[in-house]
Amino acid sequence: MRSTPYRERIATTPAKERARNRPLLTGRVESVEQLTPTLARIVFGGDGLAGFEVGAFTDHYVKLQFPREGAPEDERPKVRTYTVREWDAERGLLTIDFVVHGDEGIAGPWAAAAAPGDTLQMRGPGGGYAPDPEADWYLLAGDVSCVPAISVSLGRIPAGRPVHVFLQVHGPEEHVELTSPGDLEVHWLHDDADETVAEALAAFDFPAGTLHAYVHGEATSVRLARRHLVVDRSVPTERLHTSGYWKRTLTDEGWREAKADWNAQVESET
Repeated sequence: MRSTPYRERIATTPAKERARNRPLLTGRVESVEQLTPTLARIVFGGDGLAGFEVGAFTDHYVKLQFPREGAPEDERPKVRTYTVREWDAERGLLTIDFVVHGDEGIAGPWAAAAAPGDTLQMRGPGGGYAPDPEADWYLLAGDVSCVPAISVSLGRIPAGRPVHVFLQVHGPEEHVELTSPGDLEVHWLHDDADETVAEALAAFDFPAGTLHAYVHGEATSVRLARRHLVVDRSVPTERLHTSGYWKRTLTDEGWREAKADWNAQVESET
């Protein structure tokens, strides 16, 4: 069977098309909770979310629209992509976890200052990944930006099936509780130890059997980890779901412009 090329799979899935074409919704902040020093959980509700629904994916995301400070109302907002941590259809509540690093960026400062009653417009959801129930074991890897998608995905691992999570965070203060019906082992990687995801995977003794892997997060880290899995471990590309969420030294807008070249580089390396 011919596998779909990596670049095509991550660029034009039907779910991503639906996210772009869905109507603009409005969420009202219901509650704000600080999970760690850098992770804030915001629950949105209100009639403005009518029609929101999720499907089979575990990495559903929404396109949040942040007004430009001081700009006219008709000027296009800044758009940032965030994972759906939970959608409670019965109560109409949407949970999103925000990475907050002081006054850096657009979404983080907004989340840090958010209070019940605030509103935010969004489109979506989209998505493209769910754990393959036929796999023998699972690998989920990334950084703090991937914690929501990994958390949701862990809930869909078949009971007792081995699942290994590699998460790169600043330090122990960013650890969160992760649970799964599967046989879960979490490998925390700290920035001060200078161990990359790719290096940790290289030192890891892979279980036997068919793997299904999810590797998302900072672009360079994802590229190196994917190259190790495909080149050094001979993991078929159709058993991988990889994506660069962001890239050091680039703004979100700059990364969107550069991502097509990154996709091509990743494909050419493997």
